[in-house]
Amino acid sequence: MELKRNAWRIAVCATSVMALLVLAPVHAADGKKRVQAKYSSKSSVKKSAHKHRPARRVVVQAPEAIPELKSAAALVVDLDDGRMIYAKNTQSIAPIASITKLMTAMVVLDANLPLEETIYVDSADLDFVKHTNSRLGVGTGLPRRDMLRLALMSSENRAAASLGRAYPGGGEAFIAAMNRKAVELGMWNTRFVDPTGLSSENVSTAGDLVKMVRGAYQYPLIREFTTTPAHEVETVAGRSLQFRNSNGLVKNSTWEIGLSKTGYISEAGRCLVMQATIAARPVIIVLLDSWGKNTRIGDANRIKKWMESHTGRKPLG
Repeated sequence: MELKRNAWRIAVCATSVMALLVLAPVHAADGKKRVQAKYSSKSSVKKSAHKHRPARRVVVQAPEAIPELKSAAALVVDLDDGRMIYAKNTQSIAPIASITKLMTAMVVLDANLPLEETIYVDSADLDFVKHTNSRLGVGTGLPRRDMLRLALMSSENRAAASLGRAYPGGGEAFIAAMNRKAVELGMWNTRFVDPTGLSSENVSTAGDLVKMVRGAYQYPLIREFTTTPAHEVETVAGRSLQFRNSNGLVKNSTWEIGLSKTGYISEAGRCLVMQATIAARPVIIVLLDSWGKNTRIGDANRIKKWMESHTGRKPLG
């Protein structure tokens, strides 16, 4: 009886072992299936990661827009070929204030007058139009060279007036020579009535002033005197006077300026003409009737920045 029980137990144990051996691979396969169900495939992982990755911001920088200048009239042309780069009200006739002095200088130099000859400020050289002041008192004597330098560099009105008065034939002959020179340069919309620019009847256009700047640029002394940052003169009485350039850009290292002249009277507003090289391109810049104290300088800087951002762009004309 005992032997039968033991035989039955052995048979049950053997059956259980066989069942375990048969079922084990099935559980392993199920385990693999659970792993596969639990972890996505590589492609699905990449797809999912791409789906939830934050979008990358792509910033596209637009080209610098055409500058909005504060000057009522403006013109920028290529010095070499005359092509127009920027234009605004180029044929509007307007007072030009001390831009006039570029013409004054050309007429003086064309006359081949001795530059070392002393010229004295006379009461006739005083400003009876705008009543501006000057450190050159009546009786002050300076070489014509220094009078020319001060007229161009510091826009000294008495210096310019004395240059015109000391011209052969006097002031009237000088004004006539200024207007002849304007015709010679093709400045058909320009008229001069005095050598200083204090009169609002000295008028021109941005287009004509490009021609005047181009003409003045041919004179080495005009290029030198208009771009000198500061200069000290000594009168015949032994008095030393320090003068500065009326255009602060000439001492700005980011600018390459070959000629410069500023101008201001209330009728003309703030004016500026320059020859400068911007982005390796020599240009002439004319800015007329800027309504704010610093807007002509701001406009010049806006033009420079715009040209530098469009180095390879095509000209307008």
